[in-house]
Amino acid sequence: MRIATARRDTGAPLPRRLSLSDRFDQTVFNAVYSRALVYNTCWEDPAVDRQTLMLGPDDELLVITSAGCNVLDYALLAPRAIHAVDANPRQTALLELKMAGLRQLEHGDFFELFGRGRHADFPALYQDCLRDLLSPFARQFWDARAVWFSPTGRGLYFRGLAGWVARAFHEYLRLRPGLQSALEQLFTASTLDEQRALYRARIAPLLWSRPMNWALSRQLTLSLLGVPHPQRREVVAQHQGGVAAFVRDALGYIACELPTRSNYFYSLYVHGEYAPDCCPEYLTHAGFNALRAGLVERIHPHTTTVTEFLRRHQAPVSRFVLLDHMDWMSSYHPAALQEEWDLILQRATPGARVLFRSAHADPAYLWRLTAGSAPLRATLHFHDEWARTLSREDRVHTYAGFHIADLPV
Repeated sequence: MRIATARRDTGAPLPRRLSLSDRFDQTVFNAVYSRALVYNTCWEDPAVDRQTLMLGPDDELLVITSAGCNVLDYALLAPRAIHAVDANPRQTALLELKMAGLRQLEHGDFFELFGRGRHADFPALYQDCLRDLLSPFARQFWDARAVWFSPTGRGLYFRGLAGWVARAFHEYLRLRPGLQSALEQLFTASTLDEQRALYRARIAPLLWSRPMNWALSRQLTLSLLGVPHPQRREVVAQHQGGVAAFVRDALGYIACELPTRSNYFYSLYVHGEYAPDCCPEYLTHAGFNALRAGLVERIHPHTTTVTEFLRRHQAPVSRFVLLDHMDWMSSYHPAALQEEWDLILQRATPGARVLFRSAHADPAYLWRLTAGSAPLRATLHFHDEWARTLSREDRVHTYAGFHIADLPV
């Protein structure tokens, strides 16, 4: 089953009509997304992105901000400029706070804030060092949320919508101490063989219970994680057993085939904080010092849509990191997505590279979107085999499709 149910004369798949249920899910997702910080950390692996972006000193990037972690990671490669674009001003506010911390704090305080997610003296630190560097919206947002960093509270990584899911998972682990102990051991395992034995004998039998499978199958859970209904539908269409089975297979692969000691994505969900030796690059001493020495100044946050940014921004862009937003735009706002791509094609340098992820290995919207009179899938040069190879190294591993495409030279 595909989103497309028919084809135009050009061979482009027609979009699936939205049902009443689709419209309800869209309304819920939009309401949730427009009122809250969704992502308190990024869930795309920048180590894979670095290999594909091949950034140099003349590159100018457009990146969807999310939680800002990967924006800061890309900046460590010293491109000329990074434009961090997000329609949700709360995501921009989080990036702004991180940028203010890089400019004003010592590494110890910075790591307490964004590594541990807590700081014993955040109110004073915020008022004295950070607040004046923020935009009016970011100032208003963080003025009301000092409690997020309280040393006696849950911390940053249990806040926002994704943080609600993390909090629920921690409560679940509290009720299952054997599973919690086994998961903690998984992230200290020394070899893949040790990981496999631990996962198969002690984790999988306890983790994949009926309540867990039920929770993963709920659209509310996915909406809190920033996954709209169109993406859920794509997963269900491609994977026998639905979302729960897809997640089970993905996490089984991560536990058995990739080293967990450096997997800071899932370690964060188990521990609620990063460790100094298992964290994003921007939180390390070396990363912090490089950004503070000047690389942070190459980042330019923008609260707007990709389309509106490209309308205003006249300079050519050589790299685009679009995350997975085309999945939901293709269902909810297909005309707006075509307009976005018209502007990407206008602003991109010859041979510019586009990196994006999808719930589908071969999204139907790539055949509906056009570049001139031809489908986008036929116009851009897609590195399909390279993308499949790199996706096996992805430490998050929750996207069915990882896509690398070059515009014509």
